[in-house]
Amino acid sequence: MKIRPSLVALLGAATVVSVLVACATSRQAPLKTVNSVDLSRYAGKWYEIASYPMWFQRRCVGGTTAEYTSKADGSIGVVNTCYDKNGKPIRVEGSATVVPDSGNSKLKVRFFGPFTGDYWVIALDQKDYSWALVGHPSRKYLWVLSRSKELPSATYDQIVAEAVAQGYDAKQLRRTDQSIPR
Repeated sequence: MKIRPSLVALLGAATVVSVLVACATSRQAPLKTVNSVDLSRYAGKWYEIASYPMWFQRRCVGGTTAEYTSKADGSIGVVNTCYDKNGKPIRVEGSATVVPDSGNSKLKVRFFGPFTGDYWVIALDQKDYSWALVGHPSRKYLWVLSRSKELPSATYDQIVAEAVAQGYDAKQLRRTDQSIPR
């Protein structure tokens, strides 16, 4: 079998690109989570203050919330709600389970079928659980959550600074309108 020089060049280029991508990816430190989360204090309603735009939220224009409840089987009930441009609620229900040995700071969330996603609490107001920063180890997902519809500017800036320190791009973060369209 005769190998064409163009095929060798293509394979060589693909190898170089793969090595460069692997090197670039490995330079970023692993995402760090908080040491522990008291799930009973974390339960309840959270308002999305900002997030990386997500494909599944494309119809959401305001009023985005997440509500967490403890379930009898030890899992966590998850209800995410937002509103479309006509004020119609869009709601999705799921469940979450704690990743063992994570101090409850890492969860696996399931909304559809057998597929789960990582939900990592990477910063949290430990005093009164008034805000949380939630991410994904890939750094493709990020949410700033609050117990109230608004955060003081200084607090928001502190949370964004923590996200940046963890390797997130602040330019991708979009503020969430908490008003509900009518």
